[in-house]
Amino acid sequence: MPEAAAVRAPGGAQAVQRALDVLHCFHDNGPDLSASDLARRLGLSSSTAHRLARTLLGAGFLEQDVRTSRYRLGPAVTELGRLSYHQRGLHLAAPELTDLAERTGATADLALRSGPHAVIVAGGSVTPKVGLRRPLHSTALGKVLLAWARPGEGGPSSLPPLPAFTDRTIVEPAALEAELAKVRSDAYALNDGESAPGVRTLAVPVLDGTGHARFALAVRATPSAITDERTDWFLAQARSCALALEVLLLSPAERRPPTP
Repeated sequence: MPEAAAVRAPGGAQAVQRALDVLHCFHDNGPDLSASDLARRLGLSSSTAHRLARTLLGAGFLEQDVRTSRYRLGPAVTELGRLSYHQRGLHLAAPELTDLAERTGATADLALRSGPHAVIVAGGSVTPKVGLRRPLHSTALGKVLLAWARPGEGGPSSLPPLPAFTDRTIVEPAALEAELAKVRSDAYALNDGESAPGVRTLAVPVLDGTGHARFALAVRATPSAITDERTDWFLAQARSCALALEVLLLSPAERRPPTP
C-alpha cells in the first residue's frame, strides 16, 4: 500500500467534512497551498491539515509539487468535473452561449446554485484566472437562482451575512426580499454595479417544468453597452437562448410544456 494511502485520517463524518473543507480551500484559483495555509484557513492544527492533505493526495484529489511541497487539486477532481460537465449536457450549451455572446457583444455565462453561491459552469467567464463562484445577493445570476429557487435550496434567510462589494450592494435581508419580488415580477434580474463598479449584467432563468430555475443565464457588459434603451433587446436575446437551453439541458419530462 502506498505511504500516502496508509496515512490514518480522523474518523467518522467529521473527517469527511474536513476533507471536503480542504478541497473547498482551492475555489479561488489562487496559488498552490501549503499544509500550513490549509491549517490557517480551516482553523485546524498543522498536523491535522497535513494528515488530511496526505489522505487526499493518496486518493488523487490533491497533487503535490515536488519542489515546493505545496498542494493543488488533483486528477480525480478533474475527472469528476469532466464527467459532471458531460452528464449535465453542459458541452451542448457552449455553442449557444458563444452565439449569444457574438450577437450581443457581451459576455454570456451559465450558472447553477451551490449553497450561497452561483457557480458559473459554462460561458465566457470560465477561464483559468477567474474564480467561478459568485455571491447570490450581489449578482444577477444569483438573484435569479434565489428568485426561482428549487425546493430545499433556501431563500435569503438561508444566506450568511451579506457583504458589501460596492456602495450599491444590497446588504439587508428585507431589501433583498423586495428585490427578489421585483425580479419575479419583471422576469429578469439586474446587477448594476453591485459586484464591481462599471459592470452591468442582465440574467434570466432556465426554468424546468415546475417553474424552478435549473440554471441562470446572464449577459454582462458595461453600462454604456447595456443601456436602459437597449435592455429589452438584450433580454430578448437572452430569453431566446434560455429557451434553447431548456431543450438542450433538460429531459423531456423535466421541461415546461410548450407555449401554445
